[in-house]
Amino acid sequence: MKFVISSSVLSARLQAIGRVIASKNNLPILDCFVFDIKDNKLTLTASDNETTLTTWVDLVESDADICFAVNAKTIQDAMKEIPEQPLEFYVNETTLEITVEYQNGKYNFMGQNAEDYPVPPQMEENGSSLTLSANALYSGISRALFATADDALRPVMNGVFFDISENDLTVVASDGHKLACDKTNGVQASAPGTFILPKKPATLARNILAKEQGDVVVRFSERNALMQSEGFMMNCRLIEGRYPNYNSVIPQDNPNNVTVNRQAFMSALRRVLIFSNASSALIKIHLEMSKMVISSQDIDFSMSAEEVLLCDYSGVPMSIGFKGTYLMELLNNLEGDEIVIKLADASRAGVIVPAEQKEDGYVLMLLMPMMLNE
Repeated sequence: MKFVISSSVLSARLQAIGRVIASKNNLPILDCFVFDIKDNKLTLTASDNETTLTTWVDLVESDADICFAVNAKTIQDAMKEIPEQPLEFYVNETTLEITVEYQNGKYNFMGQNAEDYPVPPQMEENGSSLTLSANALYSGISRALFATADDALRPVMNGVFFDISENDLTVVASDGHKLACDKTNGVQASAPGTFILPKKPATLARNILAKEQGDVVVRFSERNALMQSEGFMMNCRLIEGRYPNYNSVIPQDNPNNVTVNRQAFMSALRRVLIFSNASSALIKIHLEMSKMVISSQDIDFSMSAEEVLLCDYSGVPMSIGFKGTYLMELLNNLEGDEIVIKLADASRAGVIVPAEQKEDGYVLMLLMPMMLNE
């Protein structure tokens, strides 16, 4: 049989779903992409047996229906080297020998039988569903993902928590030191519910959603979740367990508020961090009227640094310590020109929010302080 497809379209789709394939697989067939052609449409599938990514694209032409598997590395590397042009695939339906003809030459390689490729579990009929824009879901996952933990003893902390009510979605992640929370109003949910999305499928979803338009439908049950956009579908296994009550750790009344330019703050942090102790990365922030003093030191190497930033501060003069690398991560995942840091005292968590929140919800970051040796 023969089918024709654009080289750039095929390469882009293979690259997008190929990230799910693990470097070492227990099943050799999982080293492959599945090509399934029906009614002039090509459906591509990749999986690591926990997460399955599927995408589809219309073919320029095809003369029969067929399903076969192709080694992922072989076809990805081959497609990268071909500039934009139509590719003609010829597949021997008996031997699965594949010939790809292009403008200046051709490739020959062997396909495999796709019958042994694992099929993802079907979504349970009593599962819940959620519909929201691809941009909103991308933003929520992006802002939370960096705060996930790597804790073998508490696997629930290693994923992104989705807390769904009838009209809004809150996406949360925390490693016990930092917490990221993104709430979006105006979503359509069949019923309130929660689930914990593992880090790998969350990362895959973020990469795919960055280029998607339109709405995304998320269906989930106790064990599995399915996300479907206009061009992709992801089926994955969820982390089972109970996520801690994140609302209970967010301070509701921090009276000392400082408003500062985000980029200026980040630039000062980068410079001061160079002179901090490499293991602790401790940054001291001293606040008083209209002034923020950022400092660090490394006693072992007799190094120190200090910078003064102008800010809008309403509160009593105070000093607080934070891990500078965590603080940089939080600031990198916020948007807007200015941020507000809400503090109580040097021993309690600081809350960091944009000075101007998004129209359809809010973003909140929380960072636990470090002890100052004073």
